[in-house]
Amino acid sequence: MHDAIVWCGFFGAWLLVAGPVHQAALELGEERLEVEEIERIADASAPPPVSAWWWLFPPMLYVRHRQRDAAMREMLLSRLTPRQVELMLGYLNKATGWLLVGLGGLLIAAKETWELCEHYEAETWVFWVLVVVALLAALANAGLRMRRGRQIVERRRDMA
Repeated sequence: MHDAIVWCGFFGAWLLVAGPVHQAALELGEERLEVEEIERIADASAPPPVSAWWWLFPPMLYVRHRQRDAAMREMLLSRLTPRQVELMLGYLNKATGWLLVGLGGLLIAAKETWELCEHYEAETWVFWVLVVVALLAALANAGLRMRRGRQIVERRRDMA
């Protein structure tokens, strides 16, 4: 019975990674068309990048990046309509929320994977292989399901 519980923990934890990745792809994909215009405005008027020479003095590099980010944010907010600002903030908040949920699931999945490896007294490299394979499977699941959904919609559109 202990074997079954360890495997349930392993699979359950990785479902807590795959689920949020898939849901994030769905929700953020729905808002993608509206965000493209904001990205176009941002790309057209971005301040120049910070010089790579600042890597010689990392604290100042950090300050310069912060200054550039602040200038970019102010420039972008001055050129967007209130509706676009609302859309941008909503998109960023959703993305941040799903990122946190996914990372939480990933940490739980790593713990459960470690416990599975300990249960079977496996080498450390087995843990890393399982984590990489399971993470790739979760990401592939979301990508393939999104692609399949788009193909179905396109086929239906072509038939109409």
